[in-house]
Amino acid sequence: MLYFSRWKTTLIWLAVLAGVVFAFPNLLNQQQADNLPDWVPSKKMTLGLDLQGGSYMLLQVERQDIIKDRLTTTVDDVRRILRDAGIGYTGLSGTGQMVQVRIRDDARVEEAKTALAELELPVSSGLFGGGTVSEVTIEETQPGQLRILLTDDGISYRVSSAVAQSIEVVRKRIDELGTTEPLIQRQGVDRILVQVPGLDDPERLKGLLNQTAKLAFRMVDSSMPVQEAIQGRPPSTSEILYSTDDPPVPYLIQRSVLVSGENLVDAQAGYDQRTNEPVVSFRFDSKGGQRFGQATTQNVGLPFAIVLDEQVISAPVIREPILGGTGQISGNFDVQSANDLAILLRAGALPATLTVIEERTVGPGLGADSIAAGEIAGIIGALLVLAFMFVAYGMLGFIANLALIANVTMIIALLTMLGATLTLPGIAGIVLTVGMAVDSNVLIYERIREEHRAGRSLIQAIDAGFSKAFATILDANVTTLIAAVILFYLGTGPVRGFAITLAIGIVTTVFTAFTFTRWMVAEWVRRRRPKAMPRGALDAIVRDFTFRFMKIRRFTFVLSAVLSIASMALFATINMNYGIDFKGGSMIEVQAKQGNADVGDIRARLGELNLGDIQAQEFGSPREVLIRMQAQGGGENAEQTVITLVRAELEGDYDIRRVEVVGPTVSGELAQAGTIAVIASLLAILVYIWFRFEWQFALGAIIATVHDVVLTIGIFVVTGIEFNLSSIAAVLTIVGYSLNDTVVVYDRVRENLRRYKKMPLTSLLDTSINQMLPRTILTSVTTLLALLALFIFGGEVIRSFTFAMIFGVVVGTYSSIFIAAPVLILFKLRADNFRVGLDAETEGEAIPETSDPSRA
Repeated sequence: MLYFSRWKTTLIWLAVLAGVVFAFPNLLNQQQADNLPDWVPSKKMTLGLDLQGGSYMLLQVERQDIIKDRLTTTVDDVRRILRDAGIGYTGLSGTGQMVQVRIRDDARVEEAKTALAELELPVSSGLFGGGTVSEVTIEETQPGQLRILLTDDGISYRVSSAVAQSIEVVRKRIDELGTTEPLIQRQGVDRILVQVPGLDDPERLKGLLNQTAKLAFRMVDSSMPVQEAIQGRPPSTSEILYSTDDPPVPYLIQRSVLVSGENLVDAQAGYDQRTNEPVVSFRFDSKGGQRFGQATTQNVGLPFAIVLDEQVISAPVIREPILGGTGQISGNFDVQSANDLAILLRAGALPATLTVIEERTVGPGLGADSIAAGEIAGIIGALLVLAFMFVAYGMLGFIANLALIANVTMIIALLTMLGATLTLPGIAGIVLTVGMAVDSNVLIYERIREEHRAGRSLIQAIDAGFSKAFATILDANVTTLIAAVILFYLGTGPVRGFAITLAIGIVTTVFTAFTFTRWMVAEWVRRRRPKAMPRGALDAIVRDFTFRFMKIRRFTFVLSAVLSIASMALFATINMNYGIDFKGGSMIEVQAKQGNADVGDIRARLGELNLGDIQAQEFGSPREVLIRMQAQGGGENAEQTVITLVRAELEGDYDIRRVEVVGPTVSGELAQAGTIAVIASLLAILVYIWFRFEWQFALGAIIATVHDVVLTIGIFVVTGIEFNLSSIAAVLTIVGYSLNDTVVVYDRVRENLRRYKKMPLTSLLDTSINQMLPRTILTSVTTLLALLALFIFGGEVIRSFTFAMIFGVVVGTYSSIFIAAPVLILFKLRADNFRVGLDAETEGEAIPETSDPSRA
């Protein structure tokens, strides 16, 4: 395995060089990257909103709006059809998803059914295979009484169409803002995901997205004073609408529409040449211009209203016919509001209201701070790991460090090439990969050391070390990869970014360990011709363990059982400090514009807004405060109202650095998805270990992993640390790390079961654990070094995440030794299953002197 042909060497170095080339632009600023030659890759890694600032919004098309519109349309269609057919009717009304009408002449009921049958004609649903949908069904509930029902399939079809139309409208509106690379895509049946990086004013975006922008030109009803209509009963052909003024002015407006916004072809903000006030100029198409000219010709001297989303923008008097198909809208506009109205009119009307059910906004200042914190944590963590590996293994540690640098470079290159988004949890994934990637090299080096001490020459030991470590490394990394894949598919937002970096890191780690590291070791052997293993400074500390772990297994079982029961009891009684991801509500991070923040003043000011339970606490530095508001219980829009009120109250004295809003619908879904993710990953890993080992190993691994998850939940309860989406990522990573450690021990147990057929199981487990203990210590220390750097220097946002990970590394190491291994004794594992196909060399090997042959 130490011989590399020229083409293999070339391919290895081409892969590493490609990683360097594609990762290099990330060291440059955008202008420098743009100035690179065309033949040089210049694409940079996409930064998440938490790193560069911007807004993430999950919008939901209101199904009730669609039903209401369809109901109104159906009532109008029934009225039109029966009138055209000359069929008398009464009691035409619509409620819910049902329209009712009574035919006056019983003899004409069948004729009415035939006439209304056109409503039942199926429409193309645009589904695969060209399916059709019937939007209504007609039935006669009583003699002469017809009921027209809107079908659920028809409503779903209209919702789906509304989502597709809304995506295009939203895209046009956001493009008009001039932002770079917005992401707008369908999510599920009735939702739209919108991500706009680098946006400074999320409230303006929200305002643009919330307006349906249904424009209509309608006549003002002058048949009676508006106050009389308010106090009495307005004509059936008119309705009372209010202006956008403060206070709003009521108008009596005719229901019939002269010209609708559908006939607009352009709208631009400008200035009135006479008053120099901001106005919006518009232009109709030929049909709209003709109708507008005709309407203004017939109503000279009368007022007409320009109505946007059921509000009167202005109500000018028609002085003369407007025949050119153009006009202007004036009102109480400033420059920005005139621009926004022009954007809305150009982009077109939304078919239904879009409700913000989840919002995560990060200000550019916080994004810059996050990048700086992530860079510092990454550099410090990497330096600590590199130094530790060099101290531990000497020259081989130096080779491992080169492989580690190549590993991280390839991770960045792959993220860049795939167009993946790097988030703050993604940086955590890279730093965690830095800590875990050395595990493969440690496994290989420890195996080489064992083979060398067993009497093989150094070259033979190196060759055997790489080949025998492969299965262990593969099993250990596949279990972690399973957790990462499930996390990606079941997670959302930043959690998926973490899963991507972790999964890519696993792949590059396996590649560098068995190609790049092996090539460098082979080259070192070829050039230096060493006779012995290089010694590291820690050799004397972490070698030759003979501890009898199984002797204390009863004590550790009792300890673990007590802690697990206590954790579950605390969870059932006290419960965890759930973040807004799981219980809904709002969270705002603010920073004082001058001096330190006054937490008491913030609590007092927000307490007057009657928003329920409000928590305000210092966050990071004395200038920063994190404010949490409970879920309002008034639906999705109530949460948005809270943010608007808090912004208005505090933005004079504080900069809004981060906003997170999770409505009740999304919070329930996130809680369910998180639970499913943990269970699904455990089941998938159970199947994998069962397939690779035996059922005792699979159950032992799951018991140890469940133990780690339960204790992690307990630590969240005891410490009161917020449990949010990042915490789910931490729990799943703990699952992967714990299983990684457990599988490494199990792999050695399986090997020793085949090798030492007469050794008692307790002694064999002690031997296996002691053989793997140097690797366990070294891997745990390197991972903890990386996580501690992230915990101390990574910033407040991911501190709870890294704390959970640190605890998970400690408890995962403990469980792989004191839970996973002793469980095999309980399940009466037998060595007979592992003796098939043994080599003649290993069949009769003696019990090693380091083991204790006595039964614990």
